[in-house]
Amino acid sequence: MKELTFLCRTLADVHLDCEAKIANFLGTPDSILYSYGISTIFSVIPAFCKKGDIIVADEGVHWAVQNGLYLSRSTVVYFKHNDMASLASTLEKLTRGNKRTEKIRRYIVVESIYQNSGQIAPLDEIVKLKEKYLFRVILEESHSFGVLGKSGRGLAEHYGVPIDKIDIITAGMGNALATDGGFCTGSARVVDHQRLSSAGYVFSASLPPYLASAAVSAVNYLEENPSVLANLRSNVALLHAGLSDAPGLEISSHALSPIVFLKLKKSTGSLATDLDLLETIAEQVLKEDSVFIVASKRSTLDRCKLPVGIRLFVSAGHTESDISKVCSSLKRISASVLSDHV
Repeated sequence: MKELTFLCRTLADVHLDCEAKIANFLGTPDSILYSYGISTIFSVIPAFCKKGDIIVADEGVHWAVQNGLYLSRSTVVYFKHNDMASLASTLEKLTRGNKRTEKIRRYIVVESIYQNSGQIAPLDEIVKLKEKYLFRVILEESHSFGVLGKSGRGLAEHYGVPIDKIDIITAGMGNALATDGGFCTGSARVVDHQRLSSAGYVFSASLPPYLASAAVSAVNYLEENPSVLANLRSNVALLHAGLSDAPGLEISSHALSPIVFLKLKKSTGSLATDLDLLETIAEQVLKEDSVFIVASKRSTLDRCKLPVGIRLFVSAGHTESDISKVCSSLKRISASVLSDHV
């Protein structure tokens, strides 16, 4: 089916090489490249999920996933963030004694590492529930590809779950691969369907060849230098240890997540006021110590209601000195800004 691609867009050999490289790295039959990372997931979801279908999604998914859910026009039901009891209860309610549900397409949509919390999805439990209730799984791996697992192959490797248990995997390439664009990987049928049915693929130009080439080089580097993953995990652990006693703040992200998420220990009761405090901390850390951190401000269109916080993105390239500086600065500034809230 790849020859059909040429009806819609121009591909260089490097695009096909990149698709093959990603598929081989992950152990899937095929992959497809998208020209813009964020458009990957919100194009893939409506390519498969249509009006009348049912999607069960985590309430903490980020805006790009939410947009894909909206564009699908499917019936969307949310379960509590990373709560498998809530997911099981939701699936049970949707399927128990419902003859109509048996005849329509059903999907579970989750992120491997949630951008809005830094939590890691328990894929092993999700797969068990998927098989019990006969749902398909769409997994967004933008923050876990090249990060989790012994060799960086993502959430499936991390949990020891066979990759073919996940129906559809998507990821942006702007994080671990340090390039742009995105990909979707899975069975040949899943990939072929998108070449003529995914709006973000059909109605856009191809990814610039040099970005596809950069992705191939990044995967090669990851395969040839597994120590980079050990460096990343060491840096994450250092940051966790250094911020464990940050005044007025607590780490709510998973210990292996490169997204270290800090929320207020004591909320003011107002989302806007909480965000103001966190943005003040971020601004002062940048102004006084030239350290750039991000408060998780959300648009009015974002339906995520998880607590706001400060997000720190850890890299294998950070030095121990870098991390020490961040911890020292953040603790000093938070002690000052949150003196009345500790």
